[in-house]
Amino acid sequence: MARLLYTFAILALMPWAVIHLIWRSRKQPEYLQHWSERFGRYAAVPPAPTFWIHAVSVGETRAAQPLVVALRERYPKHRILLTHMTPTGRATSQELLGDSVERVYLPYDTPWAMRRFLRHFRPTLGLIMETELWPNLIAACKAADIPLLLVNARLSEKSARRYARYPRLTRTALVQLTAISTISADDAERLQNLGAPVASVNGNMKFDITPPAGQRVIGQAFRTRIGERPMFLCASTREGEEALILDQWKKVGAGGTALLAIVPRHPQRFDEVARLVEARGLKLQRRSDDRPVAADTQVWLGDSMGELFAYYAAADLAFVGGSLLDFGSQNLIEPCSVGVPVLIGPSTFNFAEAAQAAITTGAARPVNSAGDLVTQALALLADPASRDVMGQQGRVFAKRHQGATARTLALIERLDLFQQRVDGREIVLGQRAGGRFEA
Repeated sequence: MARLLYTFAILALMPWAVIHLIWRSRKQPEYLQHWSERFGRYAAVPPAPTFWIHAVSVGETRAAQPLVVALRERYPKHRILLTHMTPTGRATSQELLGDSVERVYLPYDTPWAMRRFLRHFRPTLGLIMETELWPNLIAACKAADIPLLLVNARLSEKSARRYARYPRLTRTALVQLTAISTISADDAERLQNLGAPVASVNGNMKFDITPPAGQRVIGQAFRTRIGERPMFLCASTREGEEALILDQWKKVGAGGTALLAIVPRHPQRFDEVARLVEARGLKLQRRSDDRPVAADTQVWLGDSMGELFAYYAAADLAFVGGSLLDFGSQNLIEPCSVGVPVLIGPSTFNFAEAAQAAITTGAARPVNSAGDLVTQALALLADPASRDVMGQQGRVFAKRHQGATARTLALIERLDLFQQRVDGREIVLGQRAGGRFEA
């Protein structure tokens, strides 16, 4: 009954979902593309064993990268299908993984659309990144006997309270999952309190991300454009944060010789942030201009997609956005992994354990406000020795927590994935060899 009521709610919201796509397309025309996929209609694909990974948007897609690489190496004869819900997530998978995977949108969570999706792609295994509980999708996988895992799962206290409002629906979805692999013991405990079976604590796959070599090359080119000026990078900033930072940057005289670089989290906000800079009378230059950064440029706007590691590679110091206001923080592991000292605000519930560990090890420093952020940034930019120590600690911190991908792969290998039906015939996908599957 709970899932039936949920389905009625989804149907009632469907007109709003269509209007939402049209509305979002004003700033991102990509929202008007591939509409049929959002309702479970796809182009023909050849039958082949398929691993399917659902990565909603950018963060989940980046986290999935090391798992995709590991699965390709371990099971070279399998296709890998990535599903997304946002154009930025889809674009990120194209940038990170190219044509080595297939990518489509996952349909809205109606029973018939999910059944069509599963019948079309016939996945051997489904993996949901982080925490996306889609009751009809989970039920459809259960009915089709398709193993479905929740991996790299995280659940903040805020999200746990939201799921707890619908106890029967949440509990039913959780118990129908084949297995759950969480980032931390706290995440596992919160999921189990909602009715999930025992979860494996395997760590965070975001520690296993390897910066693409090409990004380092681009970062060196950025550094050449900037010259000798110290660069303070505000990465993955969210709405409301840029205005606070810019006000403080202007208040202190626009940082002296330092260059402030801002890379908004969402590309549809590039022009909005440019207007915020210009409204404060600060000299703006865009990365898309593709020119050397002028000596009198005060703010460099990173208006490009898929180059975040390059910005980190060029930075002397980084603030991780989404943490100054109550967004829960973006990924602080990436700058730590390339040895960039990190400043992070008070809102870190999406990376609570990683943020605390980074602060404890000296890889990151906390800030309480935009004023505190700019004050600490300028102090560190004038103190290269402290920055070097923080950068070294960042690399140590990131390396120490690697291994979640290997542990998740071991969990997958323990599942019974021997057979899959294709056109009514059973085909053998692999056979055990010393407790492992051979592709």
